Parts: sequence; structure tokens; C-alpha cells
Amino acid sequence: MTSLRDRRRMETRRAIQAHAIRLFRDQGYDATTVAGVAEAAGVSPMTVYRHFATKEDLVLYDEYDQVTADAVAARPEGEPLNERIGRALVAMAEAAVTAEKAMLLARLSLMISVPALRAHHLDSMYATQSAIVAALCGPSPDPEEEFRVRATAGACLGATHVALVRWADGDGREDLPILLRQSLGFVFEPEDQGGPR
Repeated sequence: MTSLRDRRRMETRRAIQAHAIRLFRDQGYDATTVAGVAEAAGVSPMTVYRHFATKEDLVLYDEYDQVTADAVAARPEGEPLNERIGRALVAMAEAAVTAEKAMLLARLSLMISVPALRAHHLDSMYATQSAIVAALCGPSPDPEEEFRVRATAGACLGATHVALVRWADGDGREDLPILLRQSLGFVFEPEDQGGPR
């Protein structure tokens, strides 16, 4: 159960991020300062930094790393690993598009167009990969199993990234879960373009 304090913190974080995304799109990422974001959001720069450690985090931060890892861990253990991870990623994409399509599209468009954000996005993908590995392998994993899970998670996340970029380039007109299934299929079942369903 989320406390009132945690809910308020989350609401403040989302409001700051929404103002930041709007300013980045209207004024340009480089031309927008953290102080400008703080002023637009009606908070102090210190409050912005309390919620977002860096300017890049104003675009890249989301709460999906642990949620994604938990979704992967909740899938049936008997599934092939690529399907277990892939199906969880497809479900997360469906939920994200349903809950916040416009925000997701705006964030992705900035990630694609701003070089500094593209570089930091790799860090974000690594964090998601590590969360999946931790969820599936535990605190003291067998090195070979960790290698297998990390490689599979990396391949799935790479395919996800390609699908997200295509979706954003098309201004969100295509069906993201379908693109994601296709992209995963190209990686894991190139002959029949199968993949997680």
C-alpha cells in the first residue's frame, strides 16, 4: 500500500517531468534550464534535483525498471527464457501505451533527437537489464546462468528499443505491442517472424 506521502512525491515528480517535457519540446532541450523547469512547475530547483538527479533524468526517468523485472519474474518458470522476458515486455508496452501514450511518445521523441539523451538511454537499458537479471537469478547467481539471462535480456531489450524508435518515428500511429512482437520475432524466430504472443 502506497502512503499519502509517497503518492504526493510521485505526483510532484510526474508534474515536474510533464513541465520539463513540454519545455524541452517547445524551447529545445539544450535551451531549457533546470531553473526554467522549476519555475514552470512552481517548485524550487532543489526540489527538481531531489526528484531528478540530472537534467537527462527529467526525460529518461520512469518507474518501469523494477516493474518490468517483477513482470518477468511473475511469468511461468517453464516458459523459454526469451518468451518469458519478451511477453513481459509486450505486456509492459501495452500498459504504458494505455496509461500514458502521449507522455511516452514525447519522451521517446526527445531520446531519439537529443544526442545526450541517446547516450544516457543506454544506461537506462542497462539498469533494466540488471533488474531483470536480479529478479530471475537472485543475489548470488551461478555465473553461467547470469550470463544466459543477461544475454537474453539484452537481446530482448535491444529488440524493444528498435520497436520503440520505429513507433516514435511514426508518431505513435502503429500498434506498439505488434511492433514489439515483430521485433522480438526477428531476433528469436527469423524464419517465421514468430516471437512472444
